[in-house]
Amino acid sequence: MSKQELEVSGRTEVCCPGLLTAPLDEEQATELAKVFKALGDPVRLRLLSMIASRAGGEVCVCDLTPAFDLSQPTISHHLKLLRQAGLIDCERRGTWVYYWLLPEMTDRLAGILTRPAEQPLPPLPEPAEPAGAAS
Repeated sequence: MSKQELEVSGRTEVCCPGLLTAPLDEEQATELAKVFKALGDPVRLRLLSMIASRAGGEVCVCDLTPAFDLSQPTISHHLKLLRQAGLIDCERRGTWVYYWLLPEMTDRLAGILTRPAEQPLPPLPEPAEPAGAAS
């Protein structure tokens, strides 16, 4: 299987092929499933969006927690899962922890999900008739 190279922060990394260009091998699918699983929760998706869209590129956990009707330990758990998936990173500064996006992973996901420009869109499937409908 061919690999495509991804330019990230001045260094070249080997990346998975796009989902629409070649099948993923088992290792790639397992790795990507962890990331998609982390993104599959509405709270984690909101947290990632809040972190990624923050002016200045980082946000204190003290600014994230009030946006949710959840306990601080629950928010910390969701942030831990996002970190383990490689989507964010953090640093403790005194009492508070600051989070920022790791754009390498979101860029990688975008590349994996992007259809090559030269590949035509597949035709849309015909809608199925409801069961028991007369022809």
